[in-house]
Amino acid sequence: MKKHHHKVIVLIRIFLGLIFFGAGMSKLYFEHNFPGVIGPVLLEERLAEHGLGFYARFIAGSQVVAGLMLLTQRFATLGAILTFPILLNIFMVTVSLQWQGTPYINAFLLMLNTWLLVYDYHKLKFILTDKPAELKSISLKRISLSADFIWLVAVIGILGSIPLSFVSLNMAWSLCVLMVLLIVWNQLRRKEENYRGERNIH
Repeated sequence: MKKHHHKVIVLIRIFLGLIFFGAGMSKLYFEHNFPGVIGPVLLEERLAEHGLGFYARFIAGSQVVAGLMLLTQRFATLGAILTFPILLNIFMVTVSLQWQGTPYINAFLLMLNTWLLVYDYHKLKFILTDKPAELKSISLKRISLSADFIWLVAVIGILGSIPLSFVSLNMAWSLCVLMVLLIVWNQLRRKEENYRGERNIH
C-alpha cells in the first residue's frame, strides 16, 4: 500500500512540476514561445495594467524553479514548500480579478500541493518543535554533492535560456533542451550510483 502511495506522490510531483515549469517558461519566453500546459501566458500583460508587471515575472520565475524541484525529484519537499505560497498568491490574484474558471483550477492544484506537504510531514514536523536545541545535532547530509552541483548548473542554464530567447529562439530552445537532458542524465547517474552502493553493502 505504501509503495503504491509513493508512486501516486511521485506522479503528483511530476504533474505539478510540468505544470509549473511550462507555465513559468511560457510567461517569460519571447512572445511566450514555449509550450505550457496551463496559462494564462499573458499574466504579466494583465497584471501590468495594475502596476504588477514585475511581480508577475517574479511569480513566473518562481514557478520555473519550483517546477524543476518537483519535476526532477531532487528537492521535491522544498519544491512543495515553495509551490504552496506561489499557488496561494495566484489563487488570490485570480479571485480578486474575478477570472472565470482559473480559481477552481488553482484550488485543485492547491489541494494536490497540500497532499504533498502532508506526505512529507515527517520532514517538516521539526519546524513545529518546542525543543530546537535537539535539532542542532542533526548534520546536513547529501548523498551526492556533485549531482546537486550539476542540477544547479542545469537550472541556471534553463533560466539563462529565457533572456537568450529574445536574441534567438532556436538557440534558447536548444539550450533549454540540453539542460533538461543534463538533468535527466544526472538523475539516472545518481540512481545507478545508489544502486551500486546498495549492492556493495549487501
